[in-house]
Amino acid sequence: MNRDSANMLDRFLSHLESVFFISLHDAQEIISNFHQEMRHGLAGGESSLKMIPSFVGRPKGTEKGKFLALDLGGTNIRVLAVELDGNGNATLAAVSKFVIPQEMMSGTGDKLFDFIVDCIQLFFKENNIGIQQAYDLAFTFSFPVEQGSIASGKLIGWTKGFTAAGVEGKDVVALLSEALKRKEIGFIHVAALANDTVGTLVAKSYADPYCDMGVILGTGTNACYPEKIAHILKCPGLGASEEMIVNIEWGGFSQLKTNIYDNVLDRASLNVGKQLLEKMVSGMYLGEIARLVIVEMMEQGLLFRGTSLSAFSKGYALTTEHLSMTAQGSGFFADFGLRDVSATDRQTIREICRIVSTRSAKLAGAAIAAVVAWMDAKLESDHTIAIDGSLFEKYPGFKGYMIDILNDLFGDRGARIKLDLAKDGSGIGAAIIGAVAAFNRRRMIT
Repeated sequence: MNRDSANMLDRFLSHLESVFFISLHDAQEIISNFHQEMRHGLAGGESSLKMIPSFVGRPKGTEKGKFLALDLGGTNIRVLAVELDGNGNATLAAVSKFVIPQEMMSGTGDKLFDFIVDCIQLFFKENNIGIQQAYDLAFTFSFPVEQGSIASGKLIGWTKGFTAAGVEGKDVVALLSEALKRKEIGFIHVAALANDTVGTLVAKSYADPYCDMGVILGTGTNACYPEKIAHILKCPGLGASEEMIVNIEWGGFSQLKTNIYDNVLDRASLNVGKQLLEKMVSGMYLGEIARLVIVEMMEQGLLFRGTSLSAFSKGYALTTEHLSMTAQGSGFFADFGLRDVSATDRQTIREICRIVSTRSAKLAGAAIAAVVAWMDAKLESDHTIAIDGSLFEKYPGFKGYMIDILNDLFGDRGARIKLDLAKDGSGIGAAIIGAVAAFNRRRMIT
């Protein structure tokens, strides 16, 4: 590469760094806007944060028994059996994982829920679990739902690429129960509906009393926290408890500074103008943002010179897993038919991946800071943040960048915030929620 080309590349990367940069002022502005949206959402006003009551509180740690959980996430279904010992310990007794075919994600609701029940049946077979007894099942549904009770909730709108017809506006527990009847599985009772974020918080707080926030950082992103019931103004008469976990649905947060790549991605998405934070943070979209940058650089002759654009022309061909591979020191070049990649191009790709993923982590960190500051303005207490998802768990350096922005915002007090992996949190947490719901139901019957 000659000197002029090298200078052009340096200028482009410097500009790229600036359009993705999250300054301390940016983070402080996010916190201020986030609080305003939280306030409006809790009052039932216009807000990009839905602030949905979950009808679930934090567990006591004394819940006991064996319970089933069904976890419908972004691209997979998991069915789990969880044993609770009543002393804050939860054991994953059995688990089966199933990939959701694209035709189920975009077909009809009946076919999707029939497929889900087929997965439950396979779980029983794979794990040699008897069907002689009745089972309480908790349903983790990782999409925006307006809950009416612990075991009912209407889908507000699909996210994460799902478009199955006949589900939006319907009670997803009723749809699952109807599918169980169609498949003649009468020994399973759907005891509770839970968001995956709520499940993550409940799972970690079963053993850790300092846990007061659940976060998902994977295919999608969301968070929840325990709110004083008196502050949930849009739902008077929620009950006598002092607090209830609120599902923020923070992927929809819209008060953000976007750049040209964000805008191109948004315009080509299935939900234009919606889920802006999710599109800037979550694993579903980071690879696509990087791909858009790569295509522009190839068009300007700054990257992979002499190579056809066709390898990178397909939307979402580049995944966050590819970015993670680059961050780990390997590369994704073979997957795109690229051979003899120059050292300069390899370094440029590493820079693109670093820039895109760093912004994601700092936005996630700023959003966490907003919720912690809402609960504890002076940061006088310790806070454990339970985080589930492959982005947080597997992407090199991601957690470190989150910690950096928390320390920038809070100084030494940032050490009071502990970011803790809650692996399988949504499934285990759902089982705990199911245990509480089943206990309460039996108590009401007797």
